[in-house]
Amino acid sequence: MNARRCDIAILGGGLAGGLIALALARYRPDLSLLIVEQGSELGGNHVWSFFATDTDHEATELLAPMIEASWADYNVHFPRHSRHLQTRYSAMTSERLDAALRAALPAEAILTQQAVKGCNETEVMLADGTLVQAGGVIDTRGLREVSHFTGGWQKFVGRKFKLKAPHGLERPIVMDATVEQIDGYRFMYALPFAPDMVFLEDTYYSDSSVLDRPALEARIDAYLAARGWEVEALVSEEHGVLPVVAGGDFSAFWRDGGENTARAGSRAGLFHSLTSYSVPDAVRFALALAHHDALDGASLKAFSAKWAKGHWENQTYYRMLSALLFGGAYPEERLRVLERFYTMKPQLIERFYSGRSTSYDKFRILAGVPPIPISRALGTITGLGRQPAPLTFSGV
Repeated sequence: MNARRCDIAILGGGLAGGLIALALARYRPDLSLLIVEQGSELGGNHVWSFFATDTDHEATELLAPMIEASWADYNVHFPRHSRHLQTRYSAMTSERLDAALRAALPAEAILTQQAVKGCNETEVMLADGTLVQAGGVIDTRGLREVSHFTGGWQKFVGRKFKLKAPHGLERPIVMDATVEQIDGYRFMYALPFAPDMVFLEDTYYSDSSVLDRPALEARIDAYLAARGWEVEALVSEEHGVLPVVAGGDFSAFWRDGGENTARAGSRAGLFHSLTSYSVPDAVRFALALAHHDALDGASLKAFSAKWAKGHWENQTYYRMLSALLFGGAYPEERLRVLERFYTMKPQLIERFYSGRSTSYDKFRILAGVPPIPISRALGTITGLGRQPAPLTFSGV
């Protein structure tokens, strides 16, 4: 049997695992690391975005090498109003993450095209029979267990295009909800990476996890055509189905998701319950872990379990909002919920996305004239009315 040794083995080379590796390489250069990734490249095929107000200075420094483009402001569009918000918005790419990791780590610390057969807090058995013996193991291989949650889904297809002529966008469109409303709340997302380069993502807040990729690709093509944008080449594409969590049993999720190792990223439930945003939580966890004293297997496992439980508790308010969106509001009413939210003060919106809403923010979001009937909203909150369904992957 082949064997490898390291101080920290990180399973999964995506955003969460990559940021942990970068944080450890920066603050704990004495440790030997090993990233085990099933794919041929680190980071997969993704665009991750975040607001400047999501991160502090230390976190922004860690993310900087992965940023492909950054804009001083952004727009949103709804049927009843449009808005220009002056919050810096940045986009990172898988290619930049892969390059940053290869620059920060020795070649022997990166193992791609290798599946994990089994693991515990100090050992990893690879599919080729190699046994990795580590001081500690961290599993970041994505969300595996959702059956203990209730809620809905955020699903999307994103495509990056090189155009035949400049598109004319000066800043990102974070939400364009003037598009036809289909399958729940739908919006188009546009990032102008260069004057002739645009990333378009067709996104849905849906009750179903079924993703009809050809249909979404056709709708993206229609969006291009409606704006007179002619495509020279399709540069890249991605798709995803993410949970929007309204409630559930966290203890059961943790138990059934694998208690034998430390966990991070979506595998630990570290994402915003309503927006499914993962960057702020991924970078906070990575930095906290890098500054943690004890990094042996048992200590890592205890640290990640405590962190994840604390995050679940801190997300209680956002899960309630998810419940209102998927239980209190019918699919055709979700547009009004988001449209109203984007009339609020910019600072409230910023704190919402970062997961740091104040008590007043929470009151303000629910106060005033609601976009759904009060009786139905109260029924959802009290558990006596319409409730979100248990989450089950039904196909992609």
